[in-house]
This record gives sequence, C-alpha cells and structure tokens, in this order.
Amino acid sequence: MSHFKNRLITSTSRRTVLKGMGAGAAALAMPNIARAQAGTIKIGYVTPATGPMALFGETDGYMVEKINALLADGLEVNGERYNVEILVQDSQSDSNRSAEVSGDLILNEEVNLLIPASTTPTITAAADQAELYEIPCVSCGAPWQAIIFPRGGADNPFNWTYHFFWGLDEALNTFVGLWNTIETNRKVGMLFPQNIDGETWGNEDYGLPSPTREAGFEVTKPGYFQPRTNDFTAQIATFKNEGCEIVGGIAFVDDFKTFVNQCNQQGYNPKAMTMAAALLFPSAVEAMGDLGNGMSSEVWWTPAFPFKSSLTGQVSRDIADVWEAESNRQWTQPLGYSHAIWEVAIDALKRSGNPLDKVAVRDAIKATNLNTLIGPVNFSTGPHPNVSTTPIFGGQWVPGEKWMYDLKIVDNSVNQLFEPEQKMKILPWAQ
Repeated sequence: MSHFKNRLITSTSRRTVLKGMGAGAAALAMPNIARAQAGTIKIGYVTPATGPMALFGETDGYMVEKINALLADGLEVNGERYNVEILVQDSQSDSNRSAEVSGDLILNEEVNLLIPASTTPTITAAADQAELYEIPCVSCGAPWQAIIFPRGGADNPFNWTYHFFWGLDEALNTFVGLWNTIETNRKVGMLFPQNIDGETWGNEDYGLPSPTREAGFEVTKPGYFQPRTNDFTAQIATFKNEGCEIVGGIAFVDDFKTFVNQCNQQGYNPKAMTMAAALLFPSAVEAMGDLGNGMSSEVWWTPAFPFKSSLTGQVSRDIADVWEAESNRQWTQPLGYSHAIWEVAIDALKRSGNPLDKVAVRDAIKATNLNTLIGPVNFSTGPHPNVSTTPIFGGQWVPGEKWMYDLKIVDNSVNQLFEPEQKMKILPWAQ
C-alpha cells in the first residue's frame, strides 16, 4: 500500500488547474491513506500551471506523478520511514497569486519545504514568503540575479531560500557567442518587457546592455514594452533606423510571436533574433510557422546532456524519450529542471536527519553537493551564498525530422561539456 500522499489545493476551479497541469495531475489529486510511523513530510509545490508562463510549468505535473510512483512506499530518512504529502498550487503565472498560495501553504498547511518550480514571478514571491516565515525553500528555472537582486539579496544573503540556475552574465556570454559566429554589423536592438524579467535583463548595471557594449557590440535600447501589447511599431522603427542586424533580449511567447510577425509585415529582417524565454519551447516555435526557422536562444537542458539522474539512474535521453512516448509531445527544456528540482529536494530531506525539523532541512539544502540530470548543484561554489550555477549553451531552431523543428546546440563558449552540433546560420529572411 502506498505511503505517498499528494493533494492539489486551490481556490480556483479544480478542473481548470488539472487541465493546466496535464492529465496526470488528476491522479495526483487522489490521496492515499497509508501512514508511516515516523510522520508525514509536507512539501508545497508552486508551479505556473496556467497563465502566460504555463509552458514553463508544462512538465511539472508530469514529473510530480513520477515522484508519486518513486515514493510509493514513503521516504526513508535516518532509518525511519516517512509519508510524503505534496501540495500542488498554481501560481497562475502571477506574483501576487504566488505570494498568496505560498503563504497559505506555509501558514495553514504547515509545509516542511517550499518548492516554487520556475519563472521569476512565481519564485520571487514564494521565496519572499519562505524567508518571512522561515521555511526552507529551493527553486530553479530563472536567472539567479532575477531571484536574488530584486529581493535585496546582493548585500544580505538569505537564510532560508536557495536557487540553482545559470546567471545573466552567462546568458550574455552565450548570446555573444552566438552572434560572434555570424557576420553582422554588430548592432544589436534590445527588446525588454516592462516587468521584473525585463527590468532585470535590461538593467544597465547587471543586465545585458552594458556588458554587450563591452563585448564590442553597439546597443540600441528603446523603451520597455507593455506585456501583451499588440503593437511593436515603435520598437521596430527604432531598430530599422539604427540599422540593427541583431535583436536580443527577453520576451514571452505571445509577445514575441506578435513582434516577429510585425517585423515581417514591416520589412524588418535582421540576421539573428536571440530571445530568452520565448524561444525555449518547441510549441512556441512551431506556432510561428516558417518564421520560426533559424530563431536562436539560450539552452537550459537537452537530451544531449551527459549527466545521470541521482534518483533513477536515467540519462537525459532516457527522460526525454519517456516523455515523448507518454505525452506524444516533443521534449521541452524545463523537463530536465522539473526532474532536477526533486533530486535536490529529496537529497536534502534524506541528509537532514530529521525532515520535520526546518532548520535541519535548511542546513541540508545549504550543504547540497549533488550531480543531477542538469549538472552539478553545489551551493558552496556559487557566485552568491544562496546560488549554484548550472550549464547554459546557445541553440538554434532548424527544420526537424520527427518534429517540425529541432533545437541544435550551436555554441558552447560558456560550457564545453560537448562540441556544438552544427554552426549558427543567419535567418532565412535575411539571406
């Protein structure tokens, strides 16, 4: 009989949230009744299951289902066996919602560990609640500066919240690595939304513009655009007037699709478009039709990563193949991190000695030194006391065989784990 219990709690429509998390979430909402003698570990899991960032949470419900099966007999810690109860909440891609549900998980559900799965709005709001109420928290899936700096962590390290991911500086070097492989006039137009992500990426002190200039590129940075706008005429006109042959920055899927379509309509055809966030997902690139061919972005994780899971022994290719077989969808980059976050969490709970002691769990997270599916996670070596950095590459979408587009590694200037699969090419509309 299973010792794993998972519960979906939400004030929104149950049907809506389950649909947003995928078919597997229906099974997760069915609690098992078995109990282990040592007690129950309660984990709060906050994911952008719905809303404009739902693609980032696309694999979260699926992976929680895998953890359900893995922990069917409970979790053994220091010779004792504990039930595991995962309470899943939908942040709805909104920071206010994330703060609300995280506070409820901490104060009313009394979770022992909080896991905000991905995206800056979800993580920062949840982490603030964890810090305020002194609950261990571990997260991934957003550049570490976007999680640390806006919360005041630059000068005062946090006591309860830990994050693993690559940084903006590494993303910059990846972008520059991509652009250096093609011939351009080295003029870059930068596109940033008016939100926490855009303000972080567009920051002159630690964002993309100033270091890009230092790398020898001329930067044009028009005003921030309002998310979900339907008119990029001003930005496009500015980029055309300045002769920008490259566009870089960050945008989410719908906004970038609108931008690209309007570039095409208005005769603006740069040689490269390298966009964080918007170009991570195969479904997003497919939605752009022929215009998706040749788009480039940072790469978090691919089936080519050479690491094994500390939980299952599977390699990245195994994880991707099972996902494609079971979901009938192409692998997507957050899948690797949806798996790795559980590697880190379960490892810390096991090492804590007492998973019901919040200080012991916090200290175990801090002491993490683990090889995961996405690479090593070690908070003692990070650029910040609450951070462990992870690998990043440069990739380009090209016509595929099994799927409409495949993401190929075309730059490894930041991490040399393996050689690029092919060379970067300029966009077809500029050839």
